Amino acid sequence: MVITTAPGREVAEKLAEGILSRKLAACVQMMAIRSFYIWEGELQKEEEVALHIKTTEARYSELEAWIKSVHPYDVPEIIRLPITGGLPGYLDWVDSTTGTPGV
Repeated sequence: MVITTAPGREVAEKLAEGILSRKLAACVQMMAIRSFYIWEGELQKEEEVALHIKTTEARYSELEAWIKSVHPYDVPEIIRLPITGGLPGYLDWVDSTTGTPGV
């Protein structure tokens, strides 16, 4: 699974649609959040949209490169989390949807 954030719903939806149309993931979930972080030495408070992207290890590098190429942030959050288990049928669906069976 990969997590990223976007500055609003419109950008988040474009990211999700681009990811799915390229088969870089099987599913993207979006949630409205409020982020607090330090950027260039200053406390920032922003409304953002978090994206939880269900993908495979085999598709990660291409997914990261694509997000970086289209994301409006200078340094977008892109965090990869391993999926260590889950419902086999769901994990098979992620593999088949992204074109990476058996990963």
